[in-house]
Amino acid sequence: MNPANTAAMAQARVLAVTAPAAEADPMRFLMRAGAGPRGFWATSDSWVAHSGALSTVMSEGDNPERLFSGVEASARDLIASGSAEDADALPGVRLYGGFAFSPECTTSDLWSGFPPALFHVPEVVLESVPGEAPRLTLRVLVDAEEDQDESILARLATRASRLCEKLDEELEADRSGDSSTRIPFTRTESAQPDWEAAVRGALSAIDEGRVSKVVLARTLDVTTEHPLDPIEVVHHLWKGSPGSHVFYFEPEEGCAVVGAAPEIVTGVSGGRFHATAVAGTVARGETPKEQEQLANRLLTSEKEGVEQRIALDDMIERLGPLVEEIEAQPEPHVLTLARLQHLETEIHARVPEGTSALTVLEALHPTPAVCGLPRDASLEFLQEEEPFERGWYAGPVGWFDLEGNGVFVPALRCAVVHGLRWRLFAGAGIVEGSDLVLEWDETSIKFEPMLRALAASGAR
Repeated sequence: MNPANTAAMAQARVLAVTAPAAEADPMRFLMRAGAGPRGFWATSDSWVAHSGALSTVMSEGDNPERLFSGVEASARDLIASGSAEDADALPGVRLYGGFAFSPECTTSDLWSGFPPALFHVPEVVLESVPGEAPRLTLRVLVDAEEDQDESILARLATRASRLCEKLDEELEADRSGDSSTRIPFTRTESAQPDWEAAVRGALSAIDEGRVSKVVLARTLDVTTEHPLDPIEVVHHLWKGSPGSHVFYFEPEEGCAVVGAAPEIVTGVSGGRFHATAVAGTVARGETPKEQEQLANRLLTSEKEGVEQRIALDDMIERLGPLVEEIEAQPEPHVLTLARLQHLETEIHARVPEGTSALTVLEALHPTPAVCGLPRDASLEFLQEEEPFERGWYAGPVGWFDLEGNGVFVPALRCAVVHGLRWRLFAGAGIVEGSDLVLEWDETSIKFEPMLRALAASGAR
């Protein structure tokens, strides 16, 4: 066990210990933690699971123009050093959470637990990165006047050791297959005629020159007779979504957002920026030959190429004033996921000192991949045409620290759960040449990862 640094947090100090947890399973960790606050974030072979909340940064959207900078300022006020020699205290402390698609969103009904911005400093974090054993970090707040650091750290270390022992135990149940439980449910989705009418409206707006692209979304509600275990759902989504960025954030018991995004909207680490411009969609296909044929069709499609180029060009333009040495791949390649294939272009840049991940994110969100272009005109169109509240759907979710680092993905291929009701979201980019039926089929395929995860967890 290695004690971490200490720092002041909301007039208190934070003590931390870190311990190896070689056999720890993130899903078992989350199940043992009980209902929220808890979260899970995974990409490739890296994942983080966390529970509890030492402190919270939240915005109710009082000043929409300062949502991102306000969150960062609040975090800096919250995690303040207790003395001059502690100026670099708590390096690596991350705040996990996200933002709504629009800072002016409502927080009623399904989104009642999700204000325009919400981030937690977790109490317990279990993390795994390639090439290293998982490690467990526990943090505790102590009174600023408390002078018993050694005894507190000893008790914290004992607690961490006991928790690691529990996490090393065999799983009580094998989750490698489908759940044996069958939970009846009702299903309600957007009416196809209404959807097609909205697409016609988007095409008319494009013909009139008001917009060049609009990303229209629709919903599918699954209401179960008995509760599903949300950790079972995220487990099946994670295992069934290779290549995606899987996220789960549960701010309070009974409500959570979960999904598997195909792209990164902002990634900053050590002064380097990385993101992906993803747009254009076809099915994956049932056989390797069909997959290759569909991929070639995607690469040669003028309509899909235009949609992807719109996203890429806008991101590069918005990055221009903030970063340096921008490099984007000259041609898109095909990103192949479990059920879909997309056109993807990677973007890299150098981030000047003093420019944080949240500063870059503020400039990029919402990208044309989740909103449209021009941004303001597309937002206005969506407010008029979408008959539901997006909430955090298509908003950026992830983490940031006070060293300027952070990773955010758009909340896509996702669902929000409130009690027995799961609302799934799926969108399609409408550009000149879009076909009503094909766009409907595209959104139907985008529901599949969540529907399969729900079914594997018992909803069938």
